[in-house]
Amino acid sequence: MEIGAQVASWLDRHHEEVLGWRRHLHQHPELSHMEYRTTEYLASVLKEHGMEPHLFPVTGLMVDIGPEGDSRLAFRADIDALPLIESTDLPFSSEVMGVAHSCGHDVHTVIALALACALNTIELPIGIRVIFQPAEEVMDGGATEVISNGGLDGVDAIYAIHVEPKLKVGRVGVRAGAITSASDVIEIRVKGEGGHSSRPHLSQDIVYALGKLVVDLPGLLSRRVDPRTGTVLVFGAINAGYAPNAIPDSGSVSGTLRTADIGTWRDIRPLIAELVDQVLAPTGVTHELIYNPGVPPVLNDDVATALLASAARDVDAQSVVQAPQSSGGEDFSWYLEHVPGSMARLGCWSGQGPKQDLHQSDLVVDERAIGVGVRLFGSLVQQYSSRSEAFLNS
Repeated sequence: MEIGAQVASWLDRHHEEVLGWRRHLHQHPELSHMEYRTTEYLASVLKEHGMEPHLFPVTGLMVDIGPEGDSRLAFRADIDALPLIESTDLPFSSEVMGVAHSCGHDVHTVIALALACALNTIELPIGIRVIFQPAEEVMDGGATEVISNGGLDGVDAIYAIHVEPKLKVGRVGVRAGAITSASDVIEIRVKGEGGHSSRPHLSQDIVYALGKLVVDLPGLLSRRVDPRTGTVLVFGAINAGYAPNAIPDSGSVSGTLRTADIGTWRDIRPLIAELVDQVLAPTGVTHELIYNPGVPPVLNDDVATALLASAARDVDAQSVVQAPQSSGGEDFSWYLEHVPGSMARLGCWSGQGPKQDLHQSDLVVDERAIGVGVRLFGSLVQQYSSRSEAFLNS
């Protein structure tokens, strides 16, 4: 029996146990860098199923399965939750006030957990590493911590999935190239001589300067960067002053800069600084640009993505769809700076009622998506093991 079929068979026998894992994780979410109980729970399940997990220094863990050697195929799941109040009314809703798995990381985690347990019962021709990564939801994400603690040592390729509530359960969205965007945060602080609003000519009008930044900076950027890169700057906060008749002496704007192009992401910081200087020069204010780089775009490898699509078709010939390019950020991108790999979108909409969105307190994931994800990865192990030589030489 092939690996994919053996994984599917294991899943059928352990269906209720796997659902129990997912519901436990959903009920007990933890925020980024605070996933202590989650890490302990995952480690205990892995040990119960005959594995010896390796714990990272603070939170998170990984486990190696199959033959020892210099090369492994890796799978990554993220284990942290969001600071939201769940409003699903599920019988296994979050028991932690103000924390919820509203991005589906509990589903990612249980798919990886079930995969590890299933593969550990199979005689594998290749080594497998399953990574349970902390802190995906924050800058600087946990991926860099995993890498610095040896998470990619000996890994030849890595895969991940992310639930997608816009896709019906059973569908798998794949995309070669950029599937997410880089996401940076910028803040511009300005200072000048304040004064009375009846005499703006005697001050440097901070509010006017901030207004020029909000309007002119995104417009100028659209004329200096190739629009095909999907580069967009959006300000989400502006702060200055308290009284309608007083010109303040300081203020700030902050927002996010996103791009799907890795070259643009690497080169855009000095352009932002140049444009900020030019926009503010006529106003007479002084300013400080605070630029916080986030994550690069997830750039799915062509060959890895083709293999992922082939594995999905093995599970269901009609499952594969083209995933749209997202402007959201994902720190899975850091792994792909080191090894080839691919992230897929996993449909989790039931097909009834309105389609929901990620990072919303009412997100409900159709649990049938768990089986789709486990079978997808089981098929991928089979395909990779039979084609690994061609993959590594591509």
